[in-house]
Amino acid sequence: MPAGRVASLGLVLIWSPPRQRWAELVPIEEAADGMFAEHGITFPPGNFLDFGSTVDSVLADGDPPVGFAALGPVDGGTHLYQLAVHPAHGRRGHGSALLRAVVAKASDGVTLTTFRDVPWNAPWYVREGFEVYQPAPASGVALILEHERDAGLFELGARVAMRRRPPTGG
Repeated sequence: MPAGRVASLGLVLIWSPPRQRWAELVPIEEAADGMFAEHGITFPPGNFLDFGSTVDSVLADGDPPVGFAALGPVDGGTHLYQLAVHPAHGRRGHGSALLRAVVAKASDGVTLTTFRDVPWNAPWYVREGFEVYQPAPASGVALILEHERDAGLFELGARVAMRRRPPTGG
């Protein structure tokens, strides 16, 4: 059993790989990014490791991993920088399992930025309980969107900020 195990959801094993294994996840991201071509989106060079110290934890699905979520603190909460599942393992619940693990880990709610019109981006996150929102100017999420604009992502398609608020006590 991998160290740092977080949850076992059915046949899906979600765990926290050590930082020295994060490079193993880059081919998953690259393969998943290839799925955007059908929407006319080709990403500029780079991967989640380029976020540097802003990503402070990763959840992986399987060992060897078939998907992962890269997380970091933003605006006093948890920001989902990347969620990727290798296309060979797509549409089997891996992305949903990873997202459920992210939400469970992030008691402070979750923010993310994504493409508005790609079916497995904003529309999928809405079905998973997220909402589109306008981040406050100069907030961490607003700065992420500004960085994405500077990197040319807005030229590839409309981008939005989304959040899933933490559950209220009761």
